[in-house]
Amino acid sequence: MGSLFRSETMCLAQLFLQSGTAYECLSALGEKGLVQFRDLNQNVSSFQRKFVGEVKRCEELERILAYLVQEINRADIPLPEGETSPPAPPLKQVLEMQEQLQKLEVELREVTKNKEKLRKNLLELIEYTHMLRVTKTFVKRNVEFEPTYEEFPPLENDSLLDYSCMQRLGAKLGFVSGLINQGKVEAFEKMLWRVCKGYTIVTYAELDEPLEDPETGEVIKWYVFLISFWGEQIGHKVKKICDCYHCHVYPYPNTAEERKEIQEGLNTRIQDLYTVLHKTEDYLRQVLCKAAESVYSHVIQVKKMKAIYHMLNMCSFDVTNKCLIAEVWCPEADLHDLRRALQEGSRESGATIPSFMNTIPTKETPPTLIRTNKFTEGFQNIVDAYGVGSYREVNPALFTIVTFPFLFAVMFGDFGHGFVMFLFALLLVLNENHPRLNQSQEILRMFFNGRYILLLMGLFSVYTGLIYNDCFSKSVNLFGSGWNVSAMYSSGHAPAERGKMVLWNDTIVRRSRVLQLDPSVPGVFQGPYPLGIDPIWNLATNRLTFLNSFKMKMSVILGIIHMTFGVILGIFNHLHFRKKFNIYLVSVPELLFMLCIFGYLIFMIVYKWLVYSAETSRVAPSILIEFINMFLFPASETNGLYSGQEHVQRLLLAVTVLSVPVLFLGKPLFLLWLHNGRSCFGVSRSGYTLIRKESEEEVSLLGNQDIEEGNNQMEDGCREMTCEEFNFGEILMTQVIHSIEYCLGCISNTASYLRLWALSLAHAQLSDVLWTMLVRVGLRVDTTYGVLLLLPVIALFAVLTIFILLIMEGLSAFLHAIRLHWVEFQNKFYVGAGTKFVPFSFRLLSSKFSDDMA
Repeated sequence: MGSLFRSETMCLAQLFLQSGTAYECLSALGEKGLVQFRDLNQNVSSFQRKFVGEVKRCEELERILAYLVQEINRADIPLPEGETSPPAPPLKQVLEMQEQLQKLEVELREVTKNKEKLRKNLLELIEYTHMLRVTKTFVKRNVEFEPTYEEFPPLENDSLLDYSCMQRLGAKLGFVSGLINQGKVEAFEKMLWRVCKGYTIVTYAELDEPLEDPETGEVIKWYVFLISFWGEQIGHKVKKICDCYHCHVYPYPNTAEERKEIQEGLNTRIQDLYTVLHKTEDYLRQVLCKAAESVYSHVIQVKKMKAIYHMLNMCSFDVTNKCLIAEVWCPEADLHDLRRALQEGSRESGATIPSFMNTIPTKETPPTLIRTNKFTEGFQNIVDAYGVGSYREVNPALFTIVTFPFLFAVMFGDFGHGFVMFLFALLLVLNENHPRLNQSQEILRMFFNGRYILLLMGLFSVYTGLIYNDCFSKSVNLFGSGWNVSAMYSSGHAPAERGKMVLWNDTIVRRSRVLQLDPSVPGVFQGPYPLGIDPIWNLATNRLTFLNSFKMKMSVILGIIHMTFGVILGIFNHLHFRKKFNIYLVSVPELLFMLCIFGYLIFMIVYKWLVYSAETSRVAPSILIEFINMFLFPASETNGLYSGQEHVQRLLLAVTVLSVPVLFLGKPLFLLWLHNGRSCFGVSRSGYTLIRKESEEEVSLLGNQDIEEGNNQMEDGCREMTCEEFNFGEILMTQVIHSIEYCLGCISNTASYLRLWALSLAHAQLSDVLWTMLVRVGLRVDTTYGVLLLLPVIALFAVLTIFILLIMEGLSAFLHAIRLHWVEFQNKFYVGAGTKFVPFSFRLLSSKFSDDMA
């Protein structure tokens, strides 16, 4: 793991890859994940690049593998995922693997097609048997028929479906039978009536059990219908209507003997189809099981091969077309590993001429690489969500590891809630290697990825809960209270002291609803509580007044310290980029502006805490009034906190006023002075520690001169700097906007830190309300029903505590802590305008097997 304070030092390297070894070299680089490739063919279309044919081959293999995975999942065969990732296949094995996969696909498609055809035939035969069984009951029904001509005898006792009866009528009777979807019956009947004008007789019967549709595979309810009609024209209409409503039409037997023969033939064919279908399914499962053993390795190998060819398409050929040239960003610490990877790739390919690399100078800004581990990754993600850091600037994630969970805990301070959160995070940490946690749903995976953040948040919340002495809204008396109630009784004091102090007696104790402890009475206040707030404040009626004053001042102190620390970190950026003039003309005025106003406010808060005691608290001046008087210059003299306060405040105010024009005009005038050739100090650099090349400061400082390596020493004399792009007005406007934003932001950001007090108060009050409305009610019930009532009350209290106080309140405090870091802290020194270093690494591909192929 590299330094978390700054990003890694990067260099631009040029790789010379022999055409025969390029594939193996990139395979070795992908396994190690050392470099980020630059696209040298940006003006070339994706379809015109050198290795587009190989990429299409990989896409074809991916399509075949996706089909195999789909069929394996459909057969409920488990997909084995190996713990180790197989390497990219050698070129001589690619054609063999492609041929095997293509043969397997053709075989699977043929077997699957035969299986589906057999299954469809089986379902049709089953439907046919059900249709014959149901329509057999239709034949037994007698239908009344009135003769059209008087010479015909009555037909009440003859079956309509009797063929001899039809001969007597001299009419040609036709039948259409089949099955229709339950939802289409009503519309189907209406259409038959309207088209055939009543010259049809339709009989329906619902099947007892739903059947699977041979076309779609859905299990739905079916109706068996039998349509009787006269005439060929009506018969054609009936058949067209059946086709329109997707009816499954089957031949209708004319006689009982024919029906019996068809039924026996159907039963025999169904038995044969069952046998053949079972054998086909067994063979198909054997083929899929054999394919499932190697599908994981094939998927990973094809992904790696495709990634290699994508990177090769970003390389350019030399004039002889025998060597590929690639440009990569690589950390300087990994250059040795890069050379060794190229040597391994050349050795595996058996090339006589090895591939090599060399570093090249550049004025481009390198990408930002900050190495993290599983502990620091979550905090780095919080910073990167605001913006990836500029190259080599101070990384806030190092300090966020401490400040983020601490500010969260200030708003979430409760010993009990923090301990529950700590146990939950500890459970995730101890089981972090469990495979189900890595493959869990999105919400649980989000908690899992931030398990170390939750762990520190819970741990810090336990600490602040001890400071607040708050555990599920109740105080814990660990060391004994520092207040003595018995010392307030008048019987414990001399008669001379009783007249000077307000003491208690039996009458006052019995009649008064509220008793006041006076710390000025000797023996009442015996000393501060060893850790945090004294538990006796949990019983006081003025508890909120005391805690609000304490938490409000604490929030202001923490906020000002946090912002001042951010300004100080900006000084480290200026020192690293060798821009010392920014220290004197920007950072120092910002510190003076911050400390002379808000640093003095902290001084007054701490001074009043230390100097004034319980005896002199009534004559202590208000900090708010004194702070306002600092800017208003009142005519009448005030008591003040200390002697000479007025002179100190005027001096601080004068320094504040003088720092503002320096902040507004100092940097632009200095850059103009440099541009006019007056001075030239502190501008040489080494390596690639450049500000963005579009920066006006860089243009004014460096002009058109080359960047030279070496020590930052002053040369004799001064080089004249000329730069046509220097724009004093733009620099002035940028600095004025930054200064206004900073000066106003100091006030608004300080007020913004009061959210620490507000959310802490809200969390404590919600916890108290939950305890009062649930647990206190259950505890006040008598012993007869108290135990029965207490169990569901405690269960409801636990559920509401988890969902309201831990999840909702925790999320609220989490978001506010993020805002305090992004807006109030990081904008003091963090630019966040860099690009993230994205290495060519196969580790980014292996984890996507299940998502892409399932």
